[in-house]
Amino acid sequence: QVQLVESGGGLVQPGGSLRLSCAASVSIRSINTMGWFRQTPGRQREMVALMRNDGLTNYAASAKGRFTISGDNAKNTVYLQMNSLKPEDTADYYCNALIYDSISSHREYWGQGTQVTVSS
Repeated sequence: QVQLVESGGGLVQPGGSLRLSCAASVSIRSINTMGWFRQTPGRQREMVALMRNDGLTNYAASAKGRFTISGDNAKNTVYLQMNSLKPEDTADYYCNALIYDSISSHREYWGQGTQVTVSS
């Protein structure tokens, strides 16, 4: 079982920055992929950024050039640095952990979410 605890959400003006944190209860080196997703009411949860434990990252088109996912192995924490925020970035942001136990079996975990509101 893996617990994920997000923090860092809040209210920010357009053009501002926020850094989200996701603290894992296990070593993030043991997690194959960690990522950030977001969701707004009435819409499906969408991927924002992913990071494999070998460091490879992937971003949604809307996040490229503005958001950066990174990890601190010593703190077992993954971050999402969000710059140049726009009102359309307003959403609940969720941390995700994916662990592959075998070629055909995996476990997936979610945090409780943190709210980000971009508004003047």
